[in-house]
Amino acid sequence: MNKVYLILFFSFFCLLAAISSQDFRWYKGNTHTHTINSDGDSTPDEVVRWYKEHNYQFLVLSDHNFLTSVDGLNSIFGAQEKFLLISGEEVTDSFQGKSIHINGLNLKTVVHPQHGSSVTSTIQNNVDAIRKVGAVPHINHPNFHWSLTAEDLLQIQNNKLFEIYNGHPSVQNHGGGGLPSLEEMWDTILSNNKLIYGLAVDDAHNFKGEFSSSRSNPGRGWIAVYTYELSAIAILDAIEKGNFYASTGVSLSDIQVTDQHIKFTIQESPSFKYTTFFIGNGGKILTKSHGLNVKYKFTGKEKYVRARVVDSMGYKAWTQPVFVK
Repeated sequence: MNKVYLILFFSFFCLLAAISSQDFRWYKGNTHTHTINSDGDSTPDEVVRWYKEHNYQFLVLSDHNFLTSVDGLNSIFGAQEKFLLISGEEVTDSFQGKSIHINGLNLKTVVHPQHGSSVTSTIQNNVDAIRKVGAVPHINHPNFHWSLTAEDLLQIQNNKLFEIYNGHPSVQNHGGGGLPSLEEMWDTILSNNKLIYGLAVDDAHNFKGEFSSSRSNPGRGWIAVYTYELSAIAILDAIEKGNFYASTGVSLSDIQVTDQHIKFTIQESPSFKYTTFFIGNGGKILTKSHGLNVKYKFTGKEKYVRARVVDSMGYKAWTQPVFVK
């Protein structure tokens, strides 16, 4: 069998062998949400309280062009191995009417919009500014105002993350009118041999009043990160290595990748049914299966393989891509 190169994705056996003295576990978190420090409707402590009370383990506050301090919040809400606030900012820029929003994760200082002479240079300049201060960038909601294309993202260097699902009602996750969905963008990027990992986020603004599909409420998109401790360094290192899955409501466990297969277990919810699609080059569905214990055996011809799990209520989970050579 051809060798399968596991490009920074869920290398569980290697990770466990390398750090055998440390216990790895899953941490649920959200990397994109807002407070009254930009355009949210609630104070930072109200926002943090919602996530902690709804069983998240970490949260990034990402106000537009404002760095909301998390030191005081962590002294109140933080708890070892139970809950962690990570500092962040949504660096909010534009070029000729195109919205260019890039989150900086674990920032220590505000990053001001860097601008540029094109869409791609504006993205790149902001990514570079976030990297310069030691933080982690991720590109937000490409279809917001139909601003970014897969071709734009293919040109960006030193960025490993973008949103394949955003819970805001105005971001056009599914595409339309001949324009691609965020998942289709993902497959275009991967099919052009560029590795990028997919995030699901809330982009929550509305914590007060009614929860409805027309409002930007919390709890719609999240990631589960597999790492050895609940710290900003460990969480972000794992995210940049692709050691996480994205979800809108489906939970996974026991994800394993070897040189022969990918397999994982779906955490069952009562009365729900599940379908898993394994997807390869060009967005082609390689196979689909039903049930809770899922496995795909590599043939060596796939280029890359990723999985999308859909339950009978329409909730989803996405694993990160494995490149096959």
